[in-house]
Amino acid sequence: MNLSLPFLNLANLPDWLSVSLVVIDILIRLTVIFWLPYNRKPVVALGWLMAIFYIPYVGLLAFLVFGSNLVPKHRLSRQRTMNSIIKDAIEGDEAVLGSPVLSEPARVAANLNYKLGALPLIGGNSFELRHDNNAALLEIAEHIDRARTYVHFEFYITGLDATTEPLWDALIRAHQRGVAVHVLIDHIGSRKYPRWKELQRKLNQAGVPWHLMLPLKPWKGQWQRPDLRNHRKIVVIDGEMAFTGSQNAIDRTYNLPKNLRKGLEWKDLSFFCTGPVVHELNAVFVSDWYAETKELLLNEIDADIEAHEDPTQDSQRPLAQIVPSGPGFETENNLRLINHLIYNAEERIIICSPYFVPESTLLQALTNMALSGIDVTLIVCEKGDQFLPIMGQRSYYEELLRSGVKIQQYPGPTVLHSKFMIVDDELTFIGSSNMDPRSFALNFEVSTFIVSPSMVKELEQVAQEYIADCKRLRYDEWIYRPVRYKVMENVCRLWSALL
Repeated sequence: MNLSLPFLNLANLPDWLSVSLVVIDILIRLTVIFWLPYNRKPVVALGWLMAIFYIPYVGLLAFLVFGSNLVPKHRLSRQRTMNSIIKDAIEGDEAVLGSPVLSEPARVAANLNYKLGALPLIGGNSFELRHDNNAALLEIAEHIDRARTYVHFEFYITGLDATTEPLWDALIRAHQRGVAVHVLIDHIGSRKYPRWKELQRKLNQAGVPWHLMLPLKPWKGQWQRPDLRNHRKIVVIDGEMAFTGSQNAIDRTYNLPKNLRKGLEWKDLSFFCTGPVVHELNAVFVSDWYAETKELLLNEIDADIEAHEDPTQDSQRPLAQIVPSGPGFETENNLRLINHLIYNAEERIIICSPYFVPESTLLQALTNMALSGIDVTLIVCEKGDQFLPIMGQRSYYEELLRSGVKIQQYPGPTVLHSKFMIVDDELTFIGSSNMDPRSFALNFEVSTFIVSPSMVKELEQVAQEYIADCKRLRYDEWIYRPVRYKVMENVCRLWSALL
């Protein structure tokens, strides 16, 4: 009997080796049945069990490398320290600062975010959306050239190219004139892009303080799950202005030959902001810097976030709350917020996400609301840049369409990379987080929960501009797509459970 390694003929092996392989195979199976499901979602545990049972040695090795979403203990400890510092600095330990007039869903959402993320909902902010990736990078460079005290710069993907050179030069100039510049770059996220080594040399030669986030260098004792990444995008200047959203610090083509051949260009949605929310974004950066370096930037953090007293909270001064998420926080706090907002919708929900692979609670929430008569619209990429996620998300379309969800596909070769949600006429959620298992459980993300009718109107205008270019999927047409596509979609769907 050959329980494993079907490509080997055990009859050709020595008896002792054949018996040993069978015994090891049985022990692996028995061990993982009791060990692997602990503290994991059943669908995730089942996916790994299937992989290990079909290919025990390869499956077990893959699980040991990719199966844990735990970050090193020292990172968790530093995150808790920063959360305590921030909460201790906020007088009264309140989830909502000031005395704003809030709907009950907004107030409950703020309490949830504060409990899981440590940052309060606060008024007195302003936001300016940006749609053009390359132009936004140049604008950041202009702001950096006016910096007086500090610049905090953190991105998942960065590159050195014609578009970003003015940005890097501005950072170097700021450092040379005495501005405290600190740069964080995700290791795996950025290393594959052209001129990566040249960028490192440029920063080192200029003496700019910079560090890799979640570095994967086992020979230096730096190791965690390889695909556990910091996906955040943050720029904070002097504590007065900040930039965040879905956009990376690289040319809109990402400068890869395959992208250039296909004509791919990324379309993002990010924003500049002022007001107390800037200090919250800065707190996230300082937390990440502390996690990577053990250095606490006490001179460059204003944890003493003050409320801007404005009881009426008119539409020109939105309330906002930063939502940091990832393995360093309570389980999937961004997913908890999204589900809460969905279930409290009274009229409509609009979601824009380039990677939409909903886990069971999100899928149920959206289909429940659509079946209840809520107008639910989903804006997604037609093709995208990653085969597995796109094919996996297509496997959910039939159930979504059948429940009444409207699916709008943005045409290629543009990769619609914007990430936001609108609920009714007051609540919005915008940031770096996709709607997929990776962003909910594995990536460090940063999003912004905004309570503001004016922001809803602006984002709705963006959504309508996207929809004008989209093709709407129809249930009666979608169910007759070729069988080969259905098979491929469902195979890719299985892989999504192993993220």
